[in-house]
Amino acid sequence: MGAMIRAFDWAATPLGGPATWPVALKQTVNLLLTTPFPVLICWGEDYIQLYNDAFRPINGITKHPQALGGSARDTYAEIWDAIGPMFKQVMAGEAVSIPNFKVAMDRKGYTEDCYFDFSYSPIRDEEGKIHGVLVICIEITEQVRAIDEFQALNEEMTAVNEELAASIEELAATNEELASTNDELIVSQESTRRTEKLFRSIALNIPKSLIIVIDKSHRYVIIEGDIMEKLGYDRRDYEGKHPLEIGPPERYEASKHLYERVLAGEKFSVDRKSTAGEDYMVHFVPLKNEFDEVDSGLIIALDVTQIKQGEERSAKLAAIVESSDDAIISKTLESVITSWNDSAQRMFGYAADEIIGETIYKLIPPDRQQEEPQILARLKSGERVEHFETKRLTKDGRLLDVSLSISPVKDSQGNVIGLSKIARDITERKLDEARKNDFIGMVSHELKTPLTSLNAVIQVANAKLKNSEDRFLAGAMEKANIQVKKMSAMINGFLNISRLESGKIMIDKQHFSLDQLIVENIDEISLTLSGHIIQFKSSGPVTVNADRDKIGSVISNLLSNAVKYSPEGEIIQVNCETTGNTVQVSIKDEGIGINQQDIDKIFDRYYRVENSSTRHISGFGIGLYLSAEIIKRHEGEIWAESQNGEGSTFYFSLPVIK
Repeated sequence: MGAMIRAFDWAATPLGGPATWPVALKQTVNLLLTTPFPVLICWGEDYIQLYNDAFRPINGITKHPQALGGSARDTYAEIWDAIGPMFKQVMAGEAVSIPNFKVAMDRKGYTEDCYFDFSYSPIRDEEGKIHGVLVICIEITEQVRAIDEFQALNEEMTAVNEELAASIEELAATNEELASTNDELIVSQESTRRTEKLFRSIALNIPKSLIIVIDKSHRYVIIEGDIMEKLGYDRRDYEGKHPLEIGPPERYEASKHLYERVLAGEKFSVDRKSTAGEDYMVHFVPLKNEFDEVDSGLIIALDVTQIKQGEERSAKLAAIVESSDDAIISKTLESVITSWNDSAQRMFGYAADEIIGETIYKLIPPDRQQEEPQILARLKSGERVEHFETKRLTKDGRLLDVSLSISPVKDSQGNVIGLSKIARDITERKLDEARKNDFIGMVSHELKTPLTSLNAVIQVANAKLKNSEDRFLAGAMEKANIQVKKMSAMINGFLNISRLESGKIMIDKQHFSLDQLIVENIDEISLTLSGHIIQFKSSGPVTVNADRDKIGSVISNLLSNAVKYSPEGEIIQVNCETTGNTVQVSIKDEGIGINQQDIDKIFDRYYRVENSSTRHISGFGIGLYLSAEIIKRHEGEIWAESQNGEGSTFYFSLPVIK
């Protein structure tokens, strides 16, 4: 800083000067004074001066050595009447500039005129109060001199040109015709060069193109394009030559009639397919001269393979959309409908011109309006919404049960720009399911009455045969009792499905010991086992808040399946392990196992694995479905792990009570 500004004693300044300024303002002033270009600062109403070393020659320091710290009024007394109002303007908050200001400066021992652009700006503190004037100078002496020199040179050139013009005028009298012809030739050549350069530039910027110009004798004038080499053309070998000079005669003969048509003034296009299967569109355009005569032909070959493929895909997609039995609708991110197929009209009753431009909320019942923003939020993140079952309104006010699959529509940069929705009418399916569930519930309920009576008869018969010597009859009744229990369990399963899907199944939660419930179920099923051993391992007592009977049915079902599907296996391992706030129960068998394609479906309603190993195993595919629904309603999870031929392990987890 010492090289740029002399030391300044802030404390020694007059009252109201920089000594009273805030520190931040002083720092700003100090920073300005360290710049390499001339800077002058005038503060207060008296405009006390402070400037850096670069400003000293401009200020005439030899003339006014007392200027540093002095008043600008005194320093510039002879011109103050002219510049004083300008200083007042700046102190009022207005910036002022003076361009091309001439200053006589002493440089290298002599005085020369120097030129500066002056800028006057107010100095404010952080509260916006104006304390002084900042003057910044930018020297433009070299620019001014360059302009002067240019003007002088221009004047000299003008004089030379006048002399030259006089000489040319004398020559023109004798060579007027030759000069005129020569000028026209030059203009024509220059125009031709510019036209050719422009033509090549345009040709290179047409993607996947080959552009050829031929003259009236079929010679190649210009060949350009980004697929030139791909199609076997080399500019250096072709331009200026006739096709017969380059390729086989049959190739020229195949195109000759096209050349003749375009040179006859016909404009047309032809399709071509390469040996590699690529599609090309070839345009032939006649080119005319200033006399409206055809003097050349323009041939443009465009690779349209991707366009053709896109058209084919679009046509196939359009056919699929129009022939689909499902309503296919597209909409913007603001839920405005943009397309509407025939099935949408059949399903909802609105014609395309009635609904396109409307919002999708027109189809949404009032009590389901919140679904749309939730779906939009998922789709805007790029997520798909599949098989979302809900209800929608038709034009005549009917409610339809529909299954929606909605996908985001993205542009080439991957940005989501719209949505595509497929709506399937599942009203009949829902009605069929309801009717089926009602029928199953009714039949199951009606079967329970005779089954209850049959069970009572068997119980009485067993009591009377307890001490009978007829062992066959006693055994037969025991087997009948087992079958009645199986039938009762099956009917209860159907009833539970009916209640579950009608929303009538109740979960009666209570605190109980889960490990104790497992032991009870193992003891009960062990009474009927002959070839299996059930091993139970627990990490300790565990208490859950759940429906004891329904969790018991889950455990019983998993144990029964382990026995049923492991006819050759002996060991069934049951584990109960607590981890954090969750208890996990696993039941592992050594049975036939499950294929991977079936593992994700075994908890679906009525789904059964069908293969040679399971063909003779009875069941309706309701046990695992009911078990999964019961566990889900307890805020738990259920899943399975298996390998075909290596046994299966079924798991479920529940929250525990600490």
